Amino acid sequence: MMQDKTKEATFLLVDDDVISIMAMKRALKKLKIVNKTLVAKDGQEALDILRAAADEGPGGLPPFIVTLDLNMPRMNGLEFLESVRADPALQRTVVFVFTTSDMPRDIQSAYSKNVAGYLVKENPSETFSEALEMLGSYSRIVELPA
Repeated sequence: MMQDKTKEATFLLVDDDVISIMAMKRALKKLKIVNKTLVAKDGQEALDILRAAADEGPGGLPPFIVTLDLNMPRMNGLEFLESVRADPALQRTVVFVFTTSDMPRDIQSAYSKNVAGYLVKENPSETFSEALEMLGSYSRIVELPA
């Protein structure tokens, strides 16, 4: 019964590194995670995608799980988080930071903007696989805001 009410989350991978995106897509496929997956090369493109989805849907923004790199051109990850949290239509978006930065300042800044988790890309192929396996499980068992 509950399955009918839940909407499958769309993954939005926000990263300017083509190799990282390819590794994440490969890990999703290997883990048999079939959620719709979109890619944005920076925070501004990700904002545009989320705002378009919010405008399209009859009930506002459909469920998204965002993986966010912090170090990107044009609009970095922390600027993206500020914009998302300031926008009433987007503020409940689930965001996991997935970045190379393990700087305490970056970690604190991300958590102060209500991220769901902060993952450091250490050994890329292993980290991607473990993180995406966790996100796949997360998307199946957690009730996301509609």
